[in-house]
This record gives sequence, C-alpha cells and structure tokens, in this order.
Amino acid sequence: MTKAFVTGGTGFLGGRLIKMLVSRGWHVRALHRSPGDAAKLAAMGAVPVQGDLDNVDALSRGMGDAEVVFHAAAMFKLWGSAEAFERANVDGTRNVLAAAKAQGVKRFVQIGAGAVVMGPGRPMLGVTEDAPLSLPRWAPYIASKGRAQQLLLEADDPEGMRTAIILPPMIWGAGMPMIRETVHNVRAGRFRWPGGGRSLMSTAHVDNVCHAAMLAAERSNGGRAYFVTDGGDRSLREVMGTLLATQGVDPGNRSAPLGVAWFLATVMEAAWRGFRLKGEPPLTRQMLRLVGYDFTMSDRRARDELGYAPVVTWEEGVEEMRAG
Repeated sequence: MTKAFVTGGTGFLGGRLIKMLVSRGWHVRALHRSPGDAAKLAAMGAVPVQGDLDNVDALSRGMGDAEVVFHAAAMFKLWGSAEAFERANVDGTRNVLAAAKAQGVKRFVQIGAGAVVMGPGRPMLGVTEDAPLSLPRWAPYIASKGRAQQLLLEADDPEGMRTAIILPPMIWGAGMPMIRETVHNVRAGRFRWPGGGRSLMSTAHVDNVCHAAMLAAERSNGGRAYFVTDGGDRSLREVMGTLLATQGVDPGNRSAPLGVAWFLATVMEAAWRGFRLKGEPPLTRQMLRLVGYDFTMSDRRARDELGYAPVVTWEEGVEEMRAG
C-alpha cells in the first residue's frame, strides 16, 4: 500500500484527490488546521494531521514515512496583497519541499496553474510547457505560482526526491467554488461577457487533474511540468454559459469591450489600493487575463510521458453538475 501525504485536502481539488487515492488503495495522511477540517478528512478516509505550511518541523512529523507528497494547498484569489500570495504559495511550497526532503520522500507532485505562462494581454493558442514563465507584478497569484513552480522543479534530485507539477487551466466540476460567486454576480446584475465571451479556453475537470497527479507520482521521470486538459477547447461563453445553466442561471448577453474592461480594472485596482477599500474590486486585470483572451494549451507531454487521458468527459462532468 502506497503511503501519501496531502496538503490542501479540505479544498475543492484536494478533497477529490484524497477520495481518489483512498478508492485506489492508498494510505493517506492529510494536513489540517481545525477540528472541523479533521473530521472532514477522516470522513474521506484520510488520517488527519494537525499543522500548517509555516512550520517545517510539524510538516515533517506529519509526513511520517510517506513515499509521495501531493501539495495541493494554495491561496487562489483574484485579489490580495503580493505578500500574502508569496507567503502562502511560495514560502508554503518551500517549507513542504524542505520537510519532504528531510523525511526522505521519494516523489513530490504539486498542483500548479497553467496561467504561469500567460504573458500580457494577447492570444496564446496550443501553448506547451516550454513557454517561458510570466511573473507579472499586477497579477500576484500568477506570479506566486510561477515562483513556486521554479522552486519545485529546482528541487528535483535524480538521486533523491523526484518532483513533478501538474498545470491545469480552469478546474471545474460539481462543488466548484467559482460557480457560486459567478451565480451571485449574475443575479446581482454585475456580470458581463469580456469581449463578448468569444475567447477560446482549455478546461480540466477536477477528476482529470487528480488522475494526472497520480500518474505523475507513478510515472514521471522528475523535474517535469505537465499541462492537463479535458481534451477539447471551447469559448468562454460556451464554458460558463453551460456551467451556469446547470445551476438554473442564464448569464444573458451583456458584454464589455476588452480594452474598456482592462482600463476599468486598472482604475478599480488603484482605487482599492489607494483608499484601502474593503473587499475585492468587481473587476481586476488578473481576472481579465485569465478569461478575456484566447488561452489554450497542449497536454501532449502528459499523454506521451504519463499515459494521461481524461477519465471524465465534458458531457459527463456537466451532467454530474446538473444532477448535483
């Protein structure tokens, strides 16, 4: 029985990953910070381990004799301070890597973000893992995930711990947090299609991402990044329109030109920072870069090196959301 240690196990993806590992016969220990989270992990079949990403010693003790670490914990928001993203996503990764190395872990798989190669606002189609990392100051989430990826790949050791990182585009599926916020914005009259919703995008069902992570733990030669997708690209309007329809919501046809939206996002960000306004701006450049411009990726490397193929189709995932 393979032993694994999972961070981020109470999140949308981490919880699915734990369930998949347990169903395939893995013994799983999972990090948590609260008694409520411990109960959730135990219900999934994992052994709860108290601690956080700031404490290398606690992480080391929690890992025990794990053979594989899956690092799924991350701060994923479209607004926040660069310092907060740096601490959660970069320092957190550094600490988990240090603990894994100290414990003699053989395999380390991280869930990254396909957005780390997104340059300034321009179309990017069929992108591969050889594209350079982008570390934009105006997109602290993207920048922090890029720096975390650099740490992960630099930690690969052919004589010790082999590392790999899974790079999904938009992760979706039943229970996805983003859909709830989008439904709220639609009902509040705040939703607009950027550029008419015509931008092309890749997607990755949460189960496909988890499946790819397991394959990377078993088959990657180490020091590799892997884009993972559902195998077909769609427009933003088709993706979000379909997902919102599963919740009984019609987003309508109102749109905003990308240039105007980008200008407004820049002004809003400046206002929120300058006047220390509470909450998040309704529009940010980071948000627009993620969904407003063509961005599709090739998962050929994952298919060739890992034997990856989607385990959930677009149609199956949509039906699951509709039924849920």
